[in-house]
Amino acid sequence: MSEARAVPATSCEVTVHRWRDGDIERVADQVAEELPVSLVFNGVPHVVMLATPANLEDLAIGFTLSEGIVDSPKEIVSVESATRDDGTLEVRIGITASKLSELLRRQRNMTGRTGCGLCGAQTVEDAIRSPAPVQGGVSVDVTSLHDALRNLRDRQEINLRTGSVHAAAWVMPESGIKLVREDVGRHNALDKVIGAVVRAGGDFNYGYFVVTSRASYEMVQKAVTVGGTLLAAVSAPTAFAIRMAESAGLTLIGFAREHQHVVYAHPSRLLCTSTT
Repeated sequence: MSEARAVPATSCEVTVHRWRDGDIERVADQVAEELPVSLVFNGVPHVVMLATPANLEDLAIGFTLSEGIVDSPKEIVSVESATRDDGTLEVRIGITASKLSELLRRQRNMTGRTGCGLCGAQTVEDAIRSPAPVQGGVSVDVTSLHDALRNLRDRQEINLRTGSVHAAAWVMPESGIKLVREDVGRHNALDKVIGAVVRAGGDFNYGYFVVTSRASYEMVQKAVTVGGTLLAAVSAPTAFAIRMAESAGLTLIGFAREHQHVVYAHPSRLLCTSTT
């Protein structure tokens, strides 16, 4: 959709003093941008989060679904991003009247942070939802998974410049990485790729997620909420994430590298074609 103004750049150039083997060099460096983004539902402000200013409509759609604000993409009526006169980035999401009523009843006033967990939730029930368990889903060959992990590195355009952002990828078992989104926040990166899948008409039952972060409980929660059945993380999971994955039926993989991985929950979806 058209935007009121151009979205700011995802990185900027700064002058740094680089120390290496006792020598100091004054050079230009690229650092990632991190800006406040406001999500507004039917004209009602809901949350402000710090995010990389790219793919903001994907972020809004993914957040709306993964946080259970709506149950289906059909309940998202419209999405439009804009830059207000004061420079604030805003995404305006239209949802059905019934879902807006539910959202207002939550009485949440959240201020998100890139490393947050329980952002602004007023009760345990708000923060730790129990999404419906998933069934069926993908069967992923180990070789295919490792190929996706290897290929993801070169698909992280912002991280290649800055070295400081997370990525989330949507992968199809037979054809590899289809979509990649990046953000300074791991939750935001996952929400962005969820939104991108929805906008591309994808089905969460036929692919899986790869993230370059740790697998904390909220990453598992988001994946399961939208119907994902396999989540592979480059770093470790938490114990809470493992318990949630077990109860939700999600295949959870941690320490995923090009030549290794650890399966923490529901290993049956991962097909091992090699004994090495």
